[in-house]
Amino acid sequence: MLGSTYGTLTTDSRRARVIACGEQPGPAVHGRAGTGSTEDTDVSGLPLHADVPDLDRFFRPESVAVVGASDAEGRPNTGITRQLMGWAERVGARLYPVHPTRESVFGLPCSPSVGELPEQVDLAVLLVADPLPVIEQLADTKVRFAVAFASGFAETGDEGAAAQARLSAAVERSGMRLLGPNTNLNAFERFRDDLEGPAIALITQSGHQGRPVFSLQELGIRLSHWAPTGNEADLETADFISYFAQRPEVGAIACYVEGLKDGRSFLLAADRAAREGVPVVAVKVGRTETGARTAASHTGKLTGADTVVDAAMRQFGVIRVDGLDELQDTAALLARARPPQADGVVVYSISGGTGAHFSDLATEAGLDLPTLPQEKQDELHQWIPEYLSVANPVDNGGHPVGDWRGRKIIDAILADPSVGVLICPITGPFPPMSDKLAQDLVDAAEQTDKLVCVVWGSPVGTEDAYRETLLNSSRVATFRTFSNCITAVRSYLAHHHFTTSYVSPFDEAPRTPSPSFRKAQALMRPGHQLSEHAAKQLLRAYGIRVPREQLVTSAAAAVRAASLVGYPVVMKASAPQLAHKSELGLVKVGLTSASQVRDAYRELTDIARYEGIELDGVLVCQMVERGVEMVVGVTRDDLFGPTVTVGLGGVLVEVLRDTAVAVPPFGETQARAVLDQLRGRALLDGVRGAPPVDIDALVEVILRVQRMALELGDDLAELDINPLMVLPRGQGAVALDALAVCR
Repeated sequence: MLGSTYGTLTTDSRRARVIACGEQPGPAVHGRAGTGSTEDTDVSGLPLHADVPDLDRFFRPESVAVVGASDAEGRPNTGITRQLMGWAERVGARLYPVHPTRESVFGLPCSPSVGELPEQVDLAVLLVADPLPVIEQLADTKVRFAVAFASGFAETGDEGAAAQARLSAAVERSGMRLLGPNTNLNAFERFRDDLEGPAIALITQSGHQGRPVFSLQELGIRLSHWAPTGNEADLETADFISYFAQRPEVGAIACYVEGLKDGRSFLLAADRAAREGVPVVAVKVGRTETGARTAASHTGKLTGADTVVDAAMRQFGVIRVDGLDELQDTAALLARARPPQADGVVVYSISGGTGAHFSDLATEAGLDLPTLPQEKQDELHQWIPEYLSVANPVDNGGHPVGDWRGRKIIDAILADPSVGVLICPITGPFPPMSDKLAQDLVDAAEQTDKLVCVVWGSPVGTEDAYRETLLNSSRVATFRTFSNCITAVRSYLAHHHFTTSYVSPFDEAPRTPSPSFRKAQALMRPGHQLSEHAAKQLLRAYGIRVPREQLVTSAAAAVRAASLVGYPVVMKASAPQLAHKSELGLVKVGLTSASQVRDAYRELTDIARYEGIELDGVLVCQMVERGVEMVVGVTRDDLFGPTVTVGLGGVLVEVLRDTAVAVPPFGETQARAVLDQLRGRALLDGVRGAPPVDIDALVEVILRVQRMALELGDDLAELDINPLMVLPRGQGAVALDALAVCR
């Protein structure tokens, strides 16, 4: 293990080459730092704990006011009022209509304004075109929650966004919490109360997109809540994730997200769910430019750079899926399945072709299909003909119908300690064989803690084996497609691996600046790009190793510097705002003599003069050759703030585009996981006779760069270390070039 997960390392004999930048108490005097207690905020001033709203009285209020209630035939508000009355009766809430010109609505006495309600209500539902005046009136009544259905806010453009900002400000002043605007009645649907077991809690920014998950109730899967967040002027997706993660009845949280309101809030909510072991499954639109543009027009939110959103979800265990069918199937499995006892997946089929097809897809997706031990195969061959393969997949040649052998086969497979999941793909009904197979699978599932899955491939879906046998079992996970089954099982295994070893990075996030921060702050030049020399000083301040080098302003000084640095040397022009030096011929490599150094100095200064570049000098650098070139950098995301990018570097970085992103805060484990996402990861372990490189040193640099990004905050707009030469194991990593842009 490294000394700390944030690059604040202790110095030992192996790491003596690295300058320690240990965390010390000190004032937070940069960016957003210093805005709160060091117990509550990190070094950049961002919160370290989710503020979980108490939404009990939102979902189960004792009293409800319906502002704009109506019973006039043909009016939209009439149907809504009727639905809310039915919902209030189901949850045991008193309902009060509010309308300025009506004495009663559906026989209930009507108040002319919210100020004249007979009691302080828990929830106000606003069926008015402009909710702002009502919000201001509600502030005096101490109502706890409000829902605004009206549209025409941030989803419509700048004018609507300004109106939404005024609404948000009024809500904040009032002390109440608001759902919406631009939302709907999904929170007040009729939920089945006859279903048992862990439930799915649903969060959607578009009500219609939640319908497939809501319909799972018709298949016997319980839903506990539905939060249609709309434009999220106040309450947001993160609030509901944090709340649902603490509800004992919630087995999984399913989300349809168009845009995130605040990156840190989302990370904290996902962190809370990970701590509680509650899976979060999400569709997040905006993977493409078209999707992002459409989402913005719908909810008025930034969708965020998709690679950053993807990285954030992966780091904090949010399972991202693409389709609504995947969302419902994956959430349903994760809500109800018990933790896995093993990672091994066995495919059991009545057809060799079906087994081979499914096994191909499952293996390609990364599932582990272990070969069953010979003794287990011998056992299975008691009931399955010898000429059929039972190694995995297990081909029974036709599930036994007339006796007990079929159940024996299934029980024997499940008894193997390497097996955690049994999947039976049934591509089409073939009664009575498929009926008996379905019943045997259900019976076996009732007697085991291991996961039993069935893929019922019939396009009809009305067969008794499917409707009456499989769907009536809470212990068998039933799917309609191969791909959804594989996605759900992979997510199920990955989720439990993730939560079993999860350590929250917020617990170890730095709260006060290190001594390195003061050194770095003195180097910053607001609004300017630093020269390579200054950028390397910035790295050195954070203990990141750079080559031996000297900045010189004459040919004679260059020769003296080369003798001190040691031949061979590299010479580079150094100036603020200077990037892509190689393309301009401003880098000379492999110089081995004083004459070459003198000539190179003159050539570099001549080129700079011709290009109109005002140099601060020429760098004479140690030449470092043996290693793998990487890139480590910092960019800023509109939602998540500073992000750290890692990838294969060098001159081909823009061609290879083999990079991965980490979103602070993250620790050593997450830094190593980011490296595993690279297509060229094998280069670090040595290929074609090359030695493995010092991965520990690379991880150390990544963590130190994260610390720099957190401490410098908004002051650092961009950082690019390229190449970072990662040397053979035990020899460290050296930043050969660096670019830094100050905000």
